[in-house]
Amino acid sequence: MSQKDLLKLTIDKSIKGIRPVRHKKPYYRTALAVIMIAGMVFLYLSGALTPAISVEVASVTRLYPSQALTLLNASGYVVAQRRAAVASKITGRLVALSVEEGSRVKEGEIIARLENEDVLALRNQAVADLSVARFNLLQAKAELNDARVSFRREKDLLAKGITTPAEYDAATARYQKARAAVAGANASIKARAAALQVAKVSLEYTLIRAPFDAVVLTKNADIGDIVTPIGAAANAKAAVVTIADMDSLQVEADVSESNLEMVKMKQPCEIQLDALPGSRFRGEVHMIVPTADRSKATVMVKVRFLENDSRILPEMSAKVAFLSRPIEREEQKPLTAINPGAIVTRNGKHFVFLIQDNRVVQTSIKPGITIGDMIEVLDGVKHDDKIAVKPVNKLRDGSKIKVKNER
Repeated sequence: MSQKDLLKLTIDKSIKGIRPVRHKKPYYRTALAVIMIAGMVFLYLSGALTPAISVEVASVTRLYPSQALTLLNASGYVVAQRRAAVASKITGRLVALSVEEGSRVKEGEIIARLENEDVLALRNQAVADLSVARFNLLQAKAELNDARVSFRREKDLLAKGITTPAEYDAATARYQKARAAVAGANASIKARAAALQVAKVSLEYTLIRAPFDAVVLTKNADIGDIVTPIGAAANAKAAVVTIADMDSLQVEADVSESNLEMVKMKQPCEIQLDALPGSRFRGEVHMIVPTADRSKATVMVKVRFLENDSRILPEMSAKVAFLSRPIEREEQKPLTAINPGAIVTRNGKHFVFLIQDNRVVQTSIKPGITIGDMIEVLDGVKHDDKIAVKPVNKLRDGSKIKVKNER
């Protein structure tokens, strides 16, 4: 074999050899099984694999101590007992309006003004006529004084025979005429003064004033509108504004005839307004209207507020609770209360199951007094929290639930 042939027999080390395949040990399968079992246990303990428990849910509510004193409930509306649609006694165009909705006005304050140039001219003319009449009176008095002096002089001369009877008669006639002129001048002054008063009244009719202290509820006319006391003309306004005395607000509630015996004059009440659900107002029966509504078989009872509040407005819907005794101020504060069926007692401790998403959280509470069919809660939950009511004996902290219904 030649040298060249030997060189061809050299082994190429760049080519890797094929190693025999070794089978892996099965220990990884055991580890995977352990992990799966642990995961299943965790899911079971966390409740993910357990079925959701169907529960009834109730809300934590606010209760007032006065509810235990309530004899009767009735509904009605807030009504201003002093209310007026302020208008004018004459027809004219509205040229000024100094108020709007919500404005407070005092008795006698000018609310609006109608055009009054013609009435002003008549008033000025009456003033001038009265001045002329007064000057005429001064002139008539001067004439009377001169005629009186002349009359007395002619009378003395006639007694002495110095003057003639004709001159005496002329002086007498002049004196009587002067006296009549003074009387006429006085009458003219009275007539001119009366005419001036009429002009002033007519001018006052063009000024629309507030009849009492009040708040403007609505504005019924705008500048440029024709205002007339009749309001029958096209595009004419009968009233300029509507006002109400906020100190005269009362609740007019309808009480069934069958329950009327529970209502007495001066009876303490508690008023709740739909617009202010978080507030209660003290009141008392002001009047039982002595007539019934046959269509509704009810009698109207007027309940007045014992304290004024700027938040109370006319026409608000209201509910009135007629109480067995007056409530104290501290009894006006709301209490947090729950359904007693939601309370679980174990080892002398009280707790409820608070709803959070689709699970329950065991929450300790401190119960208080019983109010009707509810129990006060001093600590642990707050208003509007959702709690489980039934079946609480099947629940545990973290149990998965689905809401059956809500009370």
